[in-house]
Amino acid sequence: MGQTISSQLLKGFLQGILLSILEKQPNYGYGIAIALDEIGLGQVPKGTIYPLLATMEKRGLLTSESRPSPDGPDRKYYLPTQIGIEAKQDFYNQWHQLEKSMDFMMTGETNDN
Repeated sequence: MGQTISSQLLKGFLQGILLSILEKQPNYGYGIAIALDEIGLGQVPKGTIYPLLATMEKRGLLTSESRPSPDGPDRKYYLPTQIGIEAKQDFYNQWHQLEKSMDFMMTGETNDN
């Protein structure tokens, strides 16, 4: 992406993105940061990622496990719970509705696909 996404906008949908990334493959904090950059969100600060992961784990959306690292101490890997998978689907549904609303606002046409 050529333009930086505002941090306020990003915070609004980062939880859904993390759930989607982690459903595909459990990962640890730095690995998640790399995945976010690879999908075009740029370098999301650690001060945003780690507190959100902790909050999501407290809310039962994620669980974590310690796994050996080839580069030093064990890493804490996160993976979604069933509640997290359901929250991800809710996020997708809400995103689809928001996308339809934004399309209508910008073009004046509905896209009911």
